[in-house]
Amino acid sequence: MFDYNIAPRKRQSGPPTTFILIAACVAIFVLQVLLYPAIDVNFGFIPKYAVERPWSFITAIFLHGGVSHLFVNMFVLFMFGIFLENRVGRSNYLLIFFLAGIVGNISYMLLTPGSATIGLGASGAIYGLMGALVVLLPFMVVYVWGMVPMPLLFVAVLWALGDIFGLFTPADNIGHEAHLAGLVIGLLFGFYLRQQAKRRYKQHRIIGF
Repeated sequence: MFDYNIAPRKRQSGPPTTFILIAACVAIFVLQVLLYPAIDVNFGFIPKYAVERPWSFITAIFLHGGVSHLFVNMFVLFMFGIFLENRVGRSNYLLIFFLAGIVGNISYMLLTPGSATIGLGASGAIYGLMGALVVLLPFMVVYVWGMVPMPLLFVAVLWALGDIFGLFTPADNIGHEAHLAGLVIGLLFGFYLRQQAKRRYKQHRIIGF
């Protein structure tokens, strides 16, 4: 049986994109601390002003609400990002990251169109990376809390269920809708990549007699 998962690619020139994204988020967080609240207000995603500030659909991805928020997101980005980037290449990786992040912000705007609450964080983008990786490597073992081994597919289902239930507890100040929207984008892109790999295989396979 042929496995239609994307095969690991050749090593890219320059540092991994994952490291660049992490470095950018950390550097911008330092600016947030130094220039608070100007950066959050002008570059965070505020549904009420989203049309007036279209750049915020992207800039908000790189902003975070605190040290713990930044640490958790960067840790998960590192865990999933390295594996996915090696599989799909830099262009596809960045496309998933930004598309999932933007759609995550759009989902927040659609559910709370008049909200003036600032949305910050790369969670939607990271969920997109995880979603794509789930499709490509569903049984990759992930160590939850650093010690409990679980298939990535099972972890993604647990996280998705947590966010679905979280939709009914909006007071927790977590963008559950952005997480789920990002995850859906990642899953769809993952299936697209699998179909592309499947078509390439059929075009180049050798038939034996």
